[in-house]
Amino acid sequence: MKIELSKNQSSVIADIISWYKGNKSQYITLGGYAGTGKTTLLGYLNNLLHNMDNDVRIAYCSYTGKASLVLKKKLLETKSLKISDYVGTIHGLIYKPVINEKGKILGWTKISNDDFVYDLIVIDEASMVSEDIWNDLLSFGRRILAVGDHGQLPPIEGKFNLMSEPILRLEEIYRQEKNNPIIEISRIAREYGDIPVREYSSTVIKFDRNDDYVQDFLTDTFSSYNQNLMVLTGYNRTRIQINKEVRKLLQFESSKPQTGDRVICLKNNHDEGIYNGMLGSIVSITTEGKGSKAYYETEVQFDGEDQIYFLNIDISHFNNISPTPDIIQNVNYFDFGYALTVHKAQGSQCEKVVLFEERFPKMDDDTWRRWLYTGVTRAVSQLYIIGK
Repeated sequence: MKIELSKNQSSVIADIISWYKGNKSQYITLGGYAGTGKTTLLGYLNNLLHNMDNDVRIAYCSYTGKASLVLKKKLLETKSLKISDYVGTIHGLIYKPVINEKGKILGWTKISNDDFVYDLIVIDEASMVSEDIWNDLLSFGRRILAVGDHGQLPPIEGKFNLMSEPILRLEEIYRQEKNNPIIEISRIAREYGDIPVREYSSTVIKFDRNDDYVQDFLTDTFSSYNQNLMVLTGYNRTRIQINKEVRKLLQFESSKPQTGDRVICLKNNHDEGIYNGMLGSIVSITTEGKGSKAYYETEVQFDGEDQIYFLNIDISHFNNISPTPDIIQNVNYFDFGYALTVHKAQGSQCEKVVLFEERFPKMDDDTWRRWLYTGVTRAVSQLYIIGK
């Protein structure tokens, strides 16, 4: 596939090559709005670097397994990946598991510099990278190209944000995306923060929440829930209510998490290799301990990850806006993952997204535009907005 670049993309490529050949900063940041052709540019860059040096080894990595699968699919579409390239999670790139005699992962440790074989690291969804992981990446002394979307909300935790002021920017919609209704809606969200109620295509629609048929649409959609659907909210109380409704429609009889339930990680645990916003499914679950010291002993299969994670999970966070604070040591924090807040969905994408427009009273106009833009751009092909 021949890749043709716009003037903006060509200029960015020239700047990246100049940086890569030079001896200045170890890293460079590239921000690009949805539809500006970031992955097309990366495909072109990969071919260019391999043509310049047949032996160059490039590592493409994302925060979660699901995001890395999306990145790999897009790079394969550009026909630019080489056998020597890595595409996977940051975690899988720079950490190795510590395993006991039963094969259970006890923790993770950073690999040695001598074991790191790549010449260039390219990070996708770079705004999700925490400061400690960023410092671990820098410690290998390799060039790093950090790529993300500077129109999105800032990271969930902390003030560290690689995409707050990107050095290079892509802000012109790539010609192949100009007729994409999701890209058009994302532009409206980013610029105006007010998406009109109407049908943009057969699979991209904004509904008025007061319309009679909206409830039937939601019931039909939730009844056929699968991993290709992402339901996004603003308020935690809405998220919890939808989680309850979806589980009821899927005929989960208990309010407690069960085998097969979708769950989301609520807090980073670097030692166990899990991060805020990771989605997965419960493979097995039992209750251990008694009373206030009880917890769930689980096996969780995260989206896009090969191995199953053995995790102790706190009970009080499920369906609870105000969970019991840290009573038990060494447990992880999870909740049901059928509906997510937009903040938790950063770094993920899904074929079909249902987005409930919910603005906090104290949210300023810029934050609202970023919230709406972030929610809209989680959708790959189908987007249904419930608002007014």
